[in-house]
Amino acid sequence: MKIYTRTGDEGQTGLLHGEKVAKNSVLPEAYGTVDEAQAILGLVRTECEDNADLEGKIIHIERDLYVLMAELATDPSKHDKLELGKSKVNEEMIKFLEDFIDEITSNFELPKEFVLPGQNRISALIDISRTVVRRAERRAIACNIESSLAVPYLNRLSDLLWVMARWQEGESIVSRQ
Repeated sequence: MKIYTRTGDEGQTGLLHGEKVAKNSVLPEAYGTVDEAQAILGLVRTECEDNADLEGKIIHIERDLYVLMAELATDPSKHDKLELGKSKVNEEMIKFLEDFIDEITSNFELPKEFVLPGQNRISALIDISRTVVRRAERRAIACNIESSLAVPYLNRLSDLLWVMARWQEGESIVSRQ
């Protein structure tokens, strides 16, 4: 099997269930940005060292992002063909994020003001992934998909990533002197 198909050379890409759209249209912009976030989370995972629990949770999120990308890669008129939890975001996916936020925040006090990213490598990488997830959220909003949990999922994921970054940095440096 060859990696190149030559079908995208004219600036078009295929969505799930056969439709073609311009590569710079809202759906590819949204799922492409989620793909970026997933790749950065892979980089974060390489920094987990001996923290198997954190690594496992990041793997769980990376797998859920494939579900999200499948939903965003489907023409909204074909969403009836999607399966909750397999190709469409479901409530359980959001609950996983919320439960992880609650688990982390039960162990330490969050900063009460803006913080400067970059206390250490892993927290800085998590902050980068958070900003990409925020961009993905804006792109998903532009898709205007009815009855979708894509935007709430991305919003909660960005919340989780902010909390994770603060947790991983230990003591935050606040934005004002």
